[in-house]
Parts: sequence; structure tokens; C-alpha cells
Amino acid sequence: MSSDHREEVATLAGGCFWCLEAVFQDLEGVSHVTSGYAGGNLPHPTYEEVCKGTTGHAEVVQITYDPHKISFENLLEVFFGIHDPTTPNRQGGDVGTQYRSAIFYDSARQQQIAESMIMDLEQQKIFDLPIVTEIVPLTNFYPAEAYHEDYYNLNPNQPYCRAVIAPKIAKFRKTHGDKLRR
Repeated sequence: MSSDHREEVATLAGGCFWCLEAVFQDLEGVSHVTSGYAGGNLPHPTYEEVCKGTTGHAEVVQITYDPHKISFENLLEVFFGIHDPTTPNRQGGDVGTQYRSAIFYDSARQQQIAESMIMDLEQQKIFDLPIVTEIVPLTNFYPAEAYHEDYYNLNPNQPYCRAVIAPKIAKFRKTHGDKLRR
């Protein structure tokens, strides 16, 4: 195998990381999704600290993917299709800065792609309100506690999973079936 075949990482915030993780795990070309925290000042925050909304961190997923199988653009298309990028610091009933919409880029290329996609979405008037998704450099990422990993798959009957995550997965599978893992 050639040395230019490397996986890349995308770090995205769009509300509860359980919701994002459950969707991105189903994508062809994604090898791993890690729930965690990014964008804040407190080193190694706990879930409880982040939930208070005082750490500056957002709940994020860090997606490891093969760019030869799925592009960063494709990941962002899914991202903008599974959360509301027009509500500052909120996704549904989840309210606070930890639930903000953000793209944490790790390269100038990711930044340019994210800025271009938001500009295109705004020009096409895909959303009724302006997009408030932050595009900021990734300065830190802290994996969440182990019990957050693979949360939906391990807890599908938990009320939040049934009421919030399951409908997102169903919508995603209907609108992005061509991107599903085979």
C-alpha cells in the first residue's frame, strides 16, 4: 500500500455527541467516531463540567475517515443535514454553549471547504435563518468518558435514544442512503 493513503480526521459539533456519533458510524469510509470535547479552556474536562456550560467546550465527534472513500465535503453535507445550524447554542431541547454548531478544522483546506460550503448553503437559501456554525481551528480535543462511546448502539431503548437519536438516524438513512456502510 502506498504511503499517501492516510486517514484524516474531522471534528464537528452539532448538539449532543450521541446523535452525531450514531449517524457518522454508519457512513462508508468512516473507520472510527470518538465522542469528546473541544473548543474550551479547561484541560481534560468531565461530562459533568461540560454540561454546566462554563468550560467553553462543545460536545463534538472526532471522525476518522478514509478520504479516498468519503470526502470532507461529504461529511459536511451529512453534518448540515442532521442538525440545525441556525440555532445558536441549541439543538432541540439541548441548550447551552456546549451544544453549539461548530466545525473545528485542522488544516487550511478544511477551513476553506467549510467556509465555501456555508456560503453555498446561504446562497441557495437551504435554511430559513442564517447559519451560525462556527468555523474555528482545532486547538484541543479531549475524548469523552468511555461510557459515551457507541452510546446509541449500546442503549437503543434508552428514552433519549428512542425519542431523539432514532428519528435522526431514520432521516439520515432516508436522505443519505447512498453513503451508508455496506
